Amino acid sequence: MQTIRGDLLQLALDGKFDVIVHGCNCQCQMGKGIALSIKQRFPEAYAADCATLKGDLAKLGSISVADIKRESRSFHVVNGYTQFHWQGKGVKADYHAIRKVMQAVKARFAGKRIGYPKIGAGLAGGDWQAIVSIIEDELAGEDHTLVEYTP
Repeated sequence: MQTIRGDLLQLALDGKFDVIVHGCNCQCQMGKGIALSIKQRFPEAYAADCATLKGDLAKLGSISVADIKRESRSFHVVNGYTQFHWQGKGVKADYHAIRKVMQAVKARFAGKRIGYPKIGAGLAGGDWQAIVSIIEDELAGEDHTLVEYTP
């Protein structure tokens, strides 16, 4: 896993990544954190999320994908369903779902440049060290980069 600092969304727009992945809940809500920024800057990703069944537990571990085209750039935004809900206290990140999301990303985007934030470790409250291990296992051999946000 490579780690860089910056703005994941701007880096994608600048051509650094072919794919960006973020964690979503299964309620078709993108109201906080990086999900809100994605919803605002790439409404196609929110539309892809809304095209899934709201509140469907079976979404955990699956993905929806939006194809983004801006000027001469194109890339994919992956909504990874890594938590069922956003409300309540405690850890909302589902580690098995994170593993399945990363498996789906590798299956669909092998050979692409993949960027992501600390999926599941922010608002979802997951243990980043456990999540790092999952990501490194599932994206082994891929060009993937953690982007730690700095404006």
